[in-house]
Amino acid sequence: MNRSAFAPAFALLVCSAVATSTFAQAQTAAPTTPAPAAKAGFVTPLKGEAVVLVLPGTPKFDAKAKEVVTTYKVKNMSASPIAMLKIEEYWYKDKKIVSTDTRRHMQPFRPGEIIEMTTRAPADSNTAGWSKNATFSHANGKVTAKAVKAF
Repeated sequence: MNRSAFAPAFALLVCSAVATSTFAQAQTAAPTTPAPAAKAGFVTPLKGEAVVLVLPGTPKFDAKAKEVVTTYKVKNMSASPIAMLKIEEYWYKDKKIVSTDTRRHMQPFRPGEIIEMTTRAPADSNTAGWSKNATFSHANGKVTAKAVKAF
């Protein structure tokens, strides 16, 4: 028998086997519960002016460490994350700088997030008559801070 007569039959057999295996694959079922939210990738930080709400804490003198400790609660009201939020706290006595401290929040400060930043300014035991000024800034611009009594 001639092999050329079997070639079209063999081709038809192979094509039908491939087609049935392709169409016979089962569809994956839709998940019944939503998948957990994946961590976001890189998000472009805010460039320009940022807006934050600040709940200033009461300064407390730590006699053992000889420093004034102040805790600030800060809430990001901007639409984008803030990169490298920085607080600089200056203490004055008779219009002269007596002490200072600078702290940074190293992670991106996401919109709506509330963080605590603690400053520790060296001081002697007599802090009566001192006044303070705290300023905020970030890596890509300035920060407008509004003091509030509660979030």
